[in-house]
Amino acid sequence: MGDSFHEQLIEDSAFLKADRRLDTELLDKLILQLNRIYPQILSDKEATKFRNLDVPTSVRVGELLSHLQGKGEEACREFYRALHLHVEEVYYSLPTRLRLRGPLFFLGCFSVAVGMALLYYYSEAKVTGGSRALGMAALGLKRKAQEVLIWYTEESLMK
Repeated sequence: MGDSFHEQLIEDSAFLKADRRLDTELLDKLILQLNRIYPQILSDKEATKFRNLDVPTSVRVGELLSHLQGKGEEACREFYRALHLHVEEVYYSLPTRLRLRGPLFFLGCFSVAVGMALLYYYSEAKVTGGSRALGMAALGLKRKAQEVLIWYTEESLMK
């Protein structure tokens, strides 16, 4: 998550403008959240402007996003916080959120799982290096996990 919230909002703007799930009611909730909790980000006058029902929702979303980008990093962060709070399904389908859960994440998790499975398989085959490797792996873990791995290592060495 190396990108700043400002950069993420620039990237997500086109998606947010086009997404139909962000309707008038949800947009009003976001505006009111920003206005009531962070009046320095969105004043009463600005909130009234963005809540104008005569303007189409997609246009109001675009204007709000441009306004927040102009306010800086904190305003963008608080927008994401409000979006997560009120419209979770939109928040998790943002391009910047999907990128965080992309194929490299799953590849990394899969690699760890395969490594642990191979380690377990070879330690069951009475290869003493495998059980010693489990003991060494325990060094960087929390106390409970460390105790389990050390216990397993001691049990396999006694056999």
